[in-house]
Amino acid sequence: MTKKLLFFSFVLTFSLGFSQQNKDYSFSLQEAITFALDSNYTSINARRDIAKAIKQKWETTAQGLPQIDGTVSYQNNLKQPVTLIPGEFGGGEPGTFTPVTFGTKQNANAVATLNQLIFDGSYLVGLKAAKAFLRFSENANEKTRLEVRKGVINAYGSVLLAQELVAIFEKNKTNLEDNLFETRKIFENGLTEEENVEQLEITLLDIETQLSNARRSQKIAKQMFNLALGIDVFTPVILTDSLDELADNNISLTLLDASLNIEDNVDYKIAYNLTEQRFFEMRLEKSKYLPRLSAFVNYGTSANSNDFSFFNGDQKWYQSSVLGVSLNIPIFSSGMRSASTQRAQIALEQAKTDFEQSKQQIKLDLTSARSNYQFAIENYKNSKKNLALAERIENKNQIKFTEGLGASFDLRQAQTQLYTAQQQYFQSMFQVINEKANLETVLNIPQLRIDSETIKKQY
Repeated sequence: MTKKLLFFSFVLTFSLGFSQQNKDYSFSLQEAITFALDSNYTSINARRDIAKAIKQKWETTAQGLPQIDGTVSYQNNLKQPVTLIPGEFGGGEPGTFTPVTFGTKQNANAVATLNQLIFDGSYLVGLKAAKAFLRFSENANEKTRLEVRKGVINAYGSVLLAQELVAIFEKNKTNLEDNLFETRKIFENGLTEEENVEQLEITLLDIETQLSNARRSQKIAKQMFNLALGIDVFTPVILTDSLDELADNNISLTLLDASLNIEDNVDYKIAYNLTEQRFFEMRLEKSKYLPRLSAFVNYGTSANSNDFSFFNGDQKWYQSSVLGVSLNIPIFSSGMRSASTQRAQIALEQAKTDFEQSKQQIKLDLTSARSNYQFAIENYKNSKKNLALAERIENKNQIKFTEGLGASFDLRQAQTQLYTAQQQYFQSMFQVINEKANLETVLNIPQLRIDSETIKKQY
């Protein structure tokens, strides 16, 4: 009975593990974004950066709080040192020396010391710098989440685009194979030229090559999408949204007129944080001109014996305690502190210049993102019209060719034009989705900030 139970447990555990490893996922685009914000590898480490900044903030704060250290020491003088004293001290002859051994052979000490920082300019600056670094980590995490969102949208669209291309190439291949079969039969009956067969063969070879490449690209796109989600690249994933639905849903003309509060842009926040850090670095260098005041108090006990009797009840322990204050006043550093302060001041000016450049770059990015998004919408609408025209042209040439009124070269041109229009149409839908995501990233839409209090609960 016990063996059967163990075997059943093993099978159940193996089955559960196997099913978890081969778990299937199904996502709409929004579901994929939500999943990736939590599971993407970069997003996970960005949250850990906030946790590290929180710990660093407390580490800095704790430096100004009471510090207690304890020491316990034991000493066994295997060979005690001998001191020579003048012989006359013990009643001996002048000019002679008497060897004397001082102290006991074994000693034990235990001391506890409390240190307290009273004033240190660098400590005060460090507290403010730690808070600024925490804000930087939070903004960096927000930037990461926006980039993860944009990356998932791109990867999701890439998979859908690859699927559409594979489907249309397979459809075109089937149609060409039917045309080629019929044309060969007509040629075998002597009713058409061999060139017509060869033209169709050339077109079919091109389509087969593009189909093979599209299938490989589809596999890679799926693996890249899984990587963006933070799951195994070989895990099966089903996408529930279609490319044309996403394209239509991502056309928002009102977004083109959306205003930007530059202070909400995450790149602005990060650039400002870097300026803050350089400012506190300069303040830190200036604080080195100030004195440092600290205090301490300790309490200790010691015992001495020729034998190891420190744990005996009759062993005598002698108590001691010291209270002290230390004041360190910087006086002269041969210009070292001055040079460090000036260097920090120059770095601050550089950060201010970079900050101004970042503000202008954000404005340029917004203009560029709006332009690209508007072009993507216009290109999508035109590509849709071009596809309809190309389909009609190809259909007319197909009819002419079938009835013997058109040349095979004209049919091949019409088919090539149709295939190009099909790819451009799908690419234009993909472009609409991506360019909207780029514009939303510049506008910081949606807000994806995580408060540090949330991270504290996780770590």
